Amino acid sequence: MKTLITLATVLLMTLPTMAAETRPASHRIEPPNWWVGMRDSTLQLMIHGAGIADAKPQLAPYPGVTLKTSHRATSPNYLFVDLDVAPGTRPGELTLTVGGQTLRYPLLARAPGSAERQGFGPRDAIYLVVPDRFAKGGDLGRAGMKEGVDRQDPNGRHGGDLAGMRRHLDYIAGLGFTQVWPTPLIANDSEKYSYHGYAATDFYKIDPRFGTNDDFGAFVAEARARGVGVIQDIVLNHIGSGHHWMADLPAPDWVNQWPQGYTETHHARMTLQDPYAAPSDRLRFTDGWFVPGMPDLNQRRPELATYLTQMTLWWIERYGLSGLRTDTYSYSDRDFLSRWSARVMQEYPHLNIVGEEWSPHPAVVAYWQRGKRNHDGYVSSTPSMMDFPMNSGLLAALTEGDGAFTGLTRLHEGLAHDFVYPDPANLVLFDGNHDTPRLFSLLKRDVGLTQLALAYIATTRRIPQLFYGSEILMESPVERDDGKVRGDMPGGWPGDTVSAFTGAGLTAEQRDMQDWVRRLFNWRKGERLIHDGALMQYAPVDGVYVFFRYDAGRTIMVVLNKTDKPVAVSIARFPERVAVGARARDVLSGEQRTLGEHLTAPARRPLILEIGR
Repeated sequence: MKTLITLATVLLMTLPTMAAETRPASHRIEPPNWWVGMRDSTLQLMIHGAGIADAKPQLAPYPGVTLKTSHRATSPNYLFVDLDVAPGTRPGELTLTVGGQTLRYPLLARAPGSAERQGFGPRDAIYLVVPDRFAKGGDLGRAGMKEGVDRQDPNGRHGGDLAGMRRHLDYIAGLGFTQVWPTPLIANDSEKYSYHGYAATDFYKIDPRFGTNDDFGAFVAEARARGVGVIQDIVLNHIGSGHHWMADLPAPDWVNQWPQGYTETHHARMTLQDPYAAPSDRLRFTDGWFVPGMPDLNQRRPELATYLTQMTLWWIERYGLSGLRTDTYSYSDRDFLSRWSARVMQEYPHLNIVGEEWSPHPAVVAYWQRGKRNHDGYVSSTPSMMDFPMNSGLLAALTEGDGAFTGLTRLHEGLAHDFVYPDPANLVLFDGNHDTPRLFSLLKRDVGLTQLALAYIATTRRIPQLFYGSEILMESPVERDDGKVRGDMPGGWPGDTVSAFTGAGLTAEQRDMQDWVRRLFNWRKGERLIHDGALMQYAPVDGVYVFFRYDAGRTIMVVLNKTDKPVAVSIARFPERVAVGARARDVLSGEQRTLGEHLTAPARRPLILEIGR
């Protein structure tokens, strides 16, 4: 979920009446191009142009392409044109005549292997960055947009861009990460709070303050050359109030509107699964606006549902993405989400999509994952979800006293809840994100507890994700403060005296942590047992939690001691997985040892052992 901001000037329910008065200067076609060879041959063009709603489009003969129909909505300035691009059609350029204007429309060839691309999965580790706060590589300034750069304002734009991200791809890859997830890069032309990217004003354009669409393409290509895939953050639920639709809505129901005026969602996400929920509560959750500056989209409108689906496919195909992160997942219309996810996976069967469902309840998160047999028959095709339940359980495990239902028991029982998920290994478990306080701060600046958390994230049966700067112990207030949580990455700006990228000015504690993360995740990158091995866990005892990753031939033992003293752990407790006399190698130190009757678990430090090597 995004920053809950209130903008002073918002065009609410009066906006639909402005459509007839607004006249676009020239025709705009979305999507701006398409491809031959897509598994679904249908294509709907949205054409925005002055008074074109009643135009009768004509398509010049093109082998394999048929103009099926066209229709208008409410605004006189939108026309929807339905085409069919048959299998076997060759790439080229379509010629459409609309309202006396001749429009050229590119049909491109798909990149070899595009449909079979492999998305991210348990073999990967994800590095999350907020582009505006990561690194500045150019001098784009305001770039013709409403908000300029003010690095002194925690809630303003700080000037990070695609060039800065490209400059430090070696750093990300060197840490052992195989995927990078930037928060949205598309245009957010607002007067304030435009840096976070979750209030789109143009779905097909990279924000000029980050760079151009070509810059984004270069970023993806250079990341791929380093073995790093790019996950795009897609927002389906809402737009920014500065989006051109809001001055000329295609139809009054293009955004969700309420008779009583502005109505905000109450965030009661459980109403969608609650068998006793009032229908009005369900409606307010999905149709209420996030904030006044983020109009809520109505995906029940067929043309809008098609637009959002094609927009998603366009970014994947055009830039070679390895996956999607879908913001505010359950706030969108759930029938739309079912169709949207099915269409994306139809075109890219091996892609991955991770949805954001910010709930502490495994049953609620599991509802949205592909393969779940739901009580109400709901079917999703989204392969992954963000594991908010385990994230909250991990924080509690390391900060609470241990008891029958508290402390490390939360980790043990949290993992036991995997029976509710159709594919628990494909969930994304994270240390934090752009909406949560920094892990190091939540753990009261305890390096040992922080390492326990990251070791668990890296070795349990999940896809790990780290928030930029965790590797150098970046801090934030422990209460929600988005601007400070999304602090600047040290060394990302000219003149910074401290740099995460070069090590200049880092404390010894920060350098040690960075090196530790680098060793952990580079080891993980090549360790098949962590990617797809089985897992067996043992109930926590004396502040120590132990689990194993294994297959028929090899075993990895993970020991997490949260106490402030070394603990002697009896090997006899784990008869199914390890025996006295086994040879073991400490993954992080390289130390070889022979296991005796007891193993010493270091105080507030993880111990990861490869058994039998």
